[in-house]
Amino acid sequence: MAELDKTYLQILDELKIKIRTAQTKAVLSVNSQLIMLYWEIGRTILERQNKEGWGAKVVQTLAMDLQDSFPNMKGLSDRNLKYMRKFAETYPDFVIVQQVAAQLPWFHNVVLLDKVKTEKQRIWYAKKTIENGWSRNILVHQIESKLYERQALGERRVKQPYQLLKNLSMS
Repeated sequence: MAELDKTYLQILDELKIKIRTAQTKAVLSVNSQLIMLYWEIGRTILERQNKEGWGAKVVQTLAMDLQDSFPNMKGLSDRNLKYMRKFAETYPDFVIVQQVAAQLPWFHNVVLLDKVKTEKQRIWYAKKTIENGWSRNILVHQIESKLYERQALGERRVKQPYQLLKNLSMS
C-alpha cells in the first residue's frame, strides 16, 4: 500500500507541474495578444490623427464608447488609449512588438515609454527584463540607476581595447 501511495503522490506532483506550466503559458499568450491588440488600437488612432486630424476629444469619446461596449475589460481609458498611440508611434515595426514588447506586461511597456528616450535603450531594457524576470519596480530602479549606461556602454569600452589590439596585430 505504501508503494501505491508513493506512486500516487508522484503522479499528483507531475500533474500539478503540468497544470502550472499550462497556466503560465496561457497567461503569457493572453498578455502577448493583449499587447498586440493595444499596438493595433494605437496604430489606428495614430493613422486617424494623421489622416483625419483626430484630436484629444475624439480619443476621449472613443475611450468612452469602447468602455461602454466592453464594460468588463480594463485598459480602455482615455489615458491608456493615449499610451497605446504612443506605443504604436514608438514601435512602428510590428516585428519588434511581436518579438520583444509583447513578452512584457503592458505596464512594463508604459514604464519604458515614459522613462527611456531611445529605441536602442528601450529594447535593451526590455530584453534584460525578459532575461531576468524583473518586476516593474525593479525595471524602474534599473532605469533610474542608469544600468544601460553602466553595463551596455561599459561592455563597449571593454571591447574597444581588444579590437584595437586585434587591429594592431593584423597590421
